[in-house]
Amino acid sequence: MNQTPQGDARTTESAEATEQPAHPRFTKPQRVAFVQSAWHRDVVAECRDAFLAEIEARHIARAHIDVFEVPGAFEIPLHVQLLAKTRRYTAIVAAGLVVDDDSVAETVIRALMEVQLRTEIPVFSAVVTPQQFRETADADFLRRHFASKGAEVAAACANTLLSLERLRGQVAAGIV
Repeated sequence: MNQTPQGDARTTESAEATEQPAHPRFTKPQRVAFVQSAWHRDVVAECRDAFLAEIEARHIARAHIDVFEVPGAFEIPLHVQLLAKTRRYTAIVAAGLVVDDDSVAETVIRALMEVQLRTEIPVFSAVVTPQQFRETADADFLRRHFASKGAEVAAACANTLLSLERLRGQVAAGIV
């Protein structure tokens, strides 16, 4: 049997469709802090592990990620602020589980936003507050949810750092 050129093209197309998209590379080294709460450590660890895997796929080496643990979500903003003030990090990610307390979650998120605006260091949140959390019934769902959030926050972090890198280059060149 003879194979037609069209058959070869389909084979190439299907191989290309299964390949992962190439993520852009940074022009300067990036260093990221990941601050996680110890409350429900096993659930929050899913976020951290997924974050680490995805951020490496986006060309930020594991050796350039520093992981910090605090007792609970309420302690995250102060640690994030102190880390941002060091100017050592190009971004900081916060992860925590706040059980049935919207006011604490809102306070943490608001404080993280204030740190970001004050220091001009991007701060990302994977602080989640499920309603009516039942530890035994909801733990598996939350683990999957936190794994998803970890990958999402890594993508947001990398994309923002790339965008800021381009913007700062344009500002330095007098384009913007």
